Amino acid sequence: MEKVYEIQRIKQVIQEVEGGEQYIVRSPEDGAKIASQFIGDDDREVFFVMSLNTKNRVVAVHRCHVGSLNSSIVTPREVFKSAILNNSASIIVSHQHPSQNVEPSREDIEVTRRLVEAGKILGIEVLDHLIVNANAEYCSLKEKGYI
Repeated sequence: MEKVYEIQRIKQVIQEVEGGEQYIVRSPEDGAKIASQFIGDDDREVFFVMSLNTKNRVVAVHRCHVGSLNSSIVTPREVFKSAILNNSASIIVSHQHPSQNVEPSREDIEVTRRLVEAGKILGIEVLDHLIVNANAEYCSLKEKGYI
């Protein structure tokens, strides 16, 4: 006979962000400034998720995956985990290229499309995918028409 386990609670470990600022995203530029602050100058590719409430206020940020020099493995399960745990209405995803180039790769575009589809199923809208760098330059895949 197999055992059946009941999940009693799911615990999220929360760390307050230094400064405790209230971030509201009104444009891709706003999102890029926030993402650049957290991951803009990292030496490896980092996939970053901002979880937003219905008023587009960032309620949580999550370094979803730290990759290698030129790649990061991104799965919808990991991307949406923090959004689900924080009762988010939408997310903005972001990553940076250690080369500081903000042009999207073919893989970036494919990942974006996969995340948008997963978000539709979950009821959590993917508002944008931003590629950022330390110089405050960015590329919005929504502005480029991929979302």
